[in-house]
Amino acid sequence: MNECVIEEIKMKHLEENYDIVVVGAGHAGCEAALAGARLGLSTIMFTVSAESIALMPCNPNVGGSSKGHLVRELDALGGEMGKNIDKTFIQSKMLNCSKGPAVHSLRAQADKQAYSNEMRKTLENQENLTIRQGEVTKLLVEDGKITGVRTYSGAIYHCKAVVLCTGTYLKARCIYGDVSNYTGPNGLQAANYLTDSLKELGIEMFRFKTGTPARIAGNTIDYSKMEEQFGDERVVPFSFSTDPEDVQIEQKSCWLTYTNETTHDIIRANLDRSPLYSGMIEGTGPRYCPSIEDKVVRFADKKRHQVFIEPEGMYTNEMYIGGMSSSLPEDVQEEMYHSVPGLEHAKIVKNAYAIEYDCINPRQLYPTLEFKKIKGLFSGGQFNGSSGYEEAAAQGLIAGINAAMEVLGKEQLILDRSEAYIGVLIDDLVTKENHEPYRMMTSRAEYRLLLRQDNADLRLREKGYRVGLISEEQYQDILEKERLIKEEIERVEHVNVGASKPVQELLEQYGSTPLTSGSTLGELIRRPDSLSAARLAGYKNFFPCRACEGGVFVPDWGLTLRGISAGPEHSLLAVGPDAVDLSGKAYAFRVLRVIQDVGHNVVLLRPDGASENAPVLRIEAAPENVPQPGSILTLSLRPASLLLF
Repeated sequence: MNECVIEEIKMKHLEENYDIVVVGAGHAGCEAALAGARLGLSTIMFTVSAESIALMPCNPNVGGSSKGHLVRELDALGGEMGKNIDKTFIQSKMLNCSKGPAVHSLRAQADKQAYSNEMRKTLENQENLTIRQGEVTKLLVEDGKITGVRTYSGAIYHCKAVVLCTGTYLKARCIYGDVSNYTGPNGLQAANYLTDSLKELGIEMFRFKTGTPARIAGNTIDYSKMEEQFGDERVVPFSFSTDPEDVQIEQKSCWLTYTNETTHDIIRANLDRSPLYSGMIEGTGPRYCPSIEDKVVRFADKKRHQVFIEPEGMYTNEMYIGGMSSSLPEDVQEEMYHSVPGLEHAKIVKNAYAIEYDCINPRQLYPTLEFKKIKGLFSGGQFNGSSGYEEAAAQGLIAGINAAMEVLGKEQLILDRSEAYIGVLIDDLVTKENHEPYRMMTSRAEYRLLLRQDNADLRLREKGYRVGLISEEQYQDILEKERLIKEEIERVEHVNVGASKPVQELLEQYGSTPLTSGSTLGELIRRPDSLSAARLAGYKNFFPCRACEGGVFVPDWGLTLRGISAGPEHSLLAVGPDAVDLSGKAYAFRVLRVIQDVGHNVVLLRPDGASENAPVLRIEAAPENVPQPGSILTLSLRPASLLLF
């Protein structure tokens, strides 16, 4: 056979045509691929392993403080994460309940395997969507516009738009001690070639790091030395489409224990063997999710750190050791985990490790998540320098929607900071300096009092409908909900109540000032001095009181609070969620108990010297500021956060 013919045969490779190519099948990739396919475009999604679809390589949970808002918003726009976790959770809890409803956030522990399987099933049954196991190694660009991708095998996939959702796989390296494996999470294959293609196209790259704790065999844990953590009695679903009755299941418990000085001594003695401190790890890690080594170094005065023992799923007895991610050597990990109460005889199934990976500087993106330099190339998830499944999924959905809008020649979707936490997330990424993995927090959203998780459908359903991911039936449902709300507001504004005896007695019952003349229900609802209004604003602490010279006397505490103006009509003091100033020195309170949970730390206080039967003051404390039971705190109370009734 002619040598030229042989060479020609060798050069042949697969070529296919699609509208959209999605690179990656994590939480961002799944949402992007589903969005493209559901909008009627032929979409192909590449993954290094079909078994890694919607994988949860770190803690298998969805939601949490501010992250629950993202999932609700994603669902309102037509995304899948909320529906998927509703089908596969094993424990659910509403966080921040001691604060106002604006910052209440839903969190659910997932069955890791079930979550991945259920999402894969959804993807496999989605019309217009093809799943392909393979590594994308090169982006094909002509005249500043994406035209396709090439895989490791040489196959070419022509397309009109590409969405990059590579997660933590680009040139990934897993590290613990002096062990360094060039693999992705869970030992999966890394993607080692796409970075070079991106750099050739002039894309600026960062090197970030994250980590995960050990997984421990649940049957080797002594739970009697731990505090059991239960889910909510009445579960609230993530998705607005889920019937609440479908999520009322028997839930699995989580558990709480603590590190101690022995644990900290073991870590300090081996810091020179930590790749984090030896210089072996180059990438920048997340400030708000530090390793246990970081915690011990940064918070050297803390006697203990909380450790959450959470199940990986119903299919296994593996337990996730939350709060103790590490990259220390294997022998040190054994000693360190065994020093924690309840883990003395624990068997490690999977070692903790850190993972380094390549990602982009997200300031190279438009708010649509399209690259400024390359038309038709979009990006979402941890590849954009963020952390967290929820942040990834939200970006993936927006990138997938906008890739589809690009192909269809329609207006792209940009969410404003005043409209959604997703808008805050993307705006922060594409406009601000970001030198560490970005984590969403309620404090980042200046409109957080309006951006409640429970009104995400009212805020965003119409946008999802306009894009094409929300059905006509769903849209009509939200219009009906809006109509009913408007109708009820109109009704209470025109229902008059007089200053009759029954009305006055009812107002007195709820701690509100009696009427001197007639009023509408709307005016009564808006009165700032009602107990109902205080409770809606997040007030949880109520104490009998009376006016005295210079302030207010709380009889149950035997304590006079100075600098507070009160009249003879006042008999009840309400202490707001932000009233306590721990840097103040006015009053001495003893710490009675600390109730710790994921993202939720409640401290029970009582004035030092008060009766044992005196009511307690409940406050929240950040994880790094949780006091020790029995200790004395000196604090002040902010007058602006105190209400008198």
